[in-house]
Amino acid sequence: MKNQIQKKQSVTSMLKALSVLICFVFLDYAAYANSRIKDIADFEGVRDNILVGYGLVIGLNGTGDKLNSAVFTRESFIAMLERLGVNARDKSLNSKNIAAVMVTATLNPFSRQGTRVTVQVSTIGDATDLRGGTLVATPLKGADNEVYAVGQGPVIVSGFQAIGEAASIVKGHPTAGLIPNGAIVEREIPFELNTQSTIRIYLRNPDFTTAQRVTHAVNTSFLHNPQIKSPIARLIDKATIEMEVPPYYKDQTSLLLTKVEQLSITPDMAAKILIDKSSGVVVMGENVRIRPVAIAQGNISIKIVETPMVSQPNSLSEGETVVVPRTNVTIEEGNKKLTLLKSAPTIGDLVRNLNALGVTVPELMDIINAIHRMGAIQASLEVV
Repeated sequence: MKNQIQKKQSVTSMLKALSVLICFVFLDYAAYANSRIKDIADFEGVRDNILVGYGLVIGLNGTGDKLNSAVFTRESFIAMLERLGVNARDKSLNSKNIAAVMVTATLNPFSRQGTRVTVQVSTIGDATDLRGGTLVATPLKGADNEVYAVGQGPVIVSGFQAIGEAASIVKGHPTAGLIPNGAIVEREIPFELNTQSTIRIYLRNPDFTTAQRVTHAVNTSFLHNPQIKSPIARLIDKATIEMEVPPYYKDQTSLLLTKVEQLSITPDMAAKILIDKSSGVVVMGENVRIRPVAIAQGNISIKIVETPMVSQPNSLSEGETVVVPRTNVTIEEGNKKLTLLKSAPTIGDLVRNLNALGVTVPELMDIINAIHRMGAIQASLEVV
């Protein structure tokens, strides 16, 4: 009984601490809620591009693909040797020091010819470890099937694998690795930012209110400029703001974006509750509101105790010693009363109301889900 009371007090203390923390965060929200446009939006044309290629990693210490089963590795190996003037088509190849890999990279915006990018290497055959391997020159193609970079270099692997006769251990991912600055850009993606007459701003979290605030901030920042006589930004939809490049910034679009991305606004946030059942995390947004509801939560505890008994015969009898099972089953039903959950105009009030019920985190998840199904919580609910 004493342990149960201490456990309940511990849970209540944790919930109260969470309540104080959440209240403190949202009390200071107004002071720290401003965000720069560059942190919440992207500009048209300023984007990454994905590159992918197929290559071979050589120099492995017997941990590569088995050429008899990995046909694609064998054929790629033979083709590479033929390009180098070596005829290995009719030979028996049993090397385990080579592995077929997929090579991926991200081409940053405005990457110029001759610059370098980091590549990721991952096995696609039955190779077990890429440590010590070197990627042979691999063309990296974009979505248009054009080669934009060529990767080559030693593979850095963070994981390892140790195998014995009776046991083995694997840490990390020895079948994947990185080559820092391992690809050289051979082709530039054509995009001239300074020749654009209009630029679109795309919000990462689409919202009409946030989009309108961005539009207003951009137009307000240029009111003092006598050469700009009309608003230069207009709202297209909840994710897009179109901005006209003023004549004053002709051929200087980069300078215009430098000024725009430093403007600060307060992004709006929809009322939402996120429940992660696997980790037990419950996150509630600032705008979550609740209507008055009454809650009755049952609590049934079933306890089964096994107490085996040893039965021995009398000293002069011919019986034998046996173990007789003894099972004691008790059912405890908590006396939970109907509780009124008051209206919560703020997130702090909502947390305090839930803390007053003295519930655990799993019970909190079930209560929030039930209240949402009733329609008493003015927020969207997402369970992952």
